[in-house]
Amino acid sequence: MSNKNSISYRQVGDYLIPNLIIPPEEANITLGKWGMIHKDYLEKHKKVLFNSLLMQGKLYQHCFEVGNQARDMFDTLIEQMKEAEGVNEQLKEENQMEWVCRMGNIEQRAREIVCAELIYTT
Repeated sequence: MSNKNSISYRQVGDYLIPNLIIPPEEANITLGKWGMIHKDYLEKHKKVLFNSLLMQGKLYQHCFEVGNQARDMFDTLIEQMKEAEGVNEQLKEENQMEWVCRMGNIEQRAREIVCAELIYTT
């Protein structure tokens, strides 16, 4: 079944549901960790934007770009925090447990910053 706009539909009970197909350029995009988190956020909390990007065929490209920015920001923050706090290879050799604890703390803080500034914003 279709209408004048060349959109095809399928009947589910009493409803007509559009047959949405991901454009080929979107189908080839693989989202990483940050892109998937951003997509999940949009789907749950920014439904209008999510649906708009999906209908325009731009959702995966948008999430891919945000994911790349987030990964770069995360890596940069980790390096800056390690340097500022003296978490280096010497500490790793001298006191592995201290190094592991401090690196875990740095990574958690970097994750929170990335999420607050990139992932959970539009």
